[in-house]
Amino acid sequence: MDILDILLDEENCSPITLCDENHRTINFEQVAVIPYKDKIYCILKPLDHIDGVADDEAIVFYVDESGEKNELRAELNQMDAMCVFEEYYNLFEKEILKRRG
Repeated sequence: MDILDILLDEENCSPITLCDENHRTINFEQVAVIPYKDKIYCILKPLDHIDGVADDEAIVFYVDESGEKNELRAELNQMDAMCVFEEYYNLFEKEILKRRG
């Protein structure tokens, strides 16, 4: 299944499994999908331990659509990652306000 189909499937509650550069599989919980600057980003929280990542931290990935199949890549540009988190917080706040009516 294509990663975009998985990310955009509102019914999907299964962990997203990715491989690191050492071919170790790591499971993630999907937090959000955020369109930003002509890319599709996602915020994923590791369910497995990753050195250097605290238990309460999440990682920003983007969907790389340049190859034959879509792939997730960690966003290495800290400014873009922070902007994606900021967009997430803004959308989250709007949703809370909307539900309060």
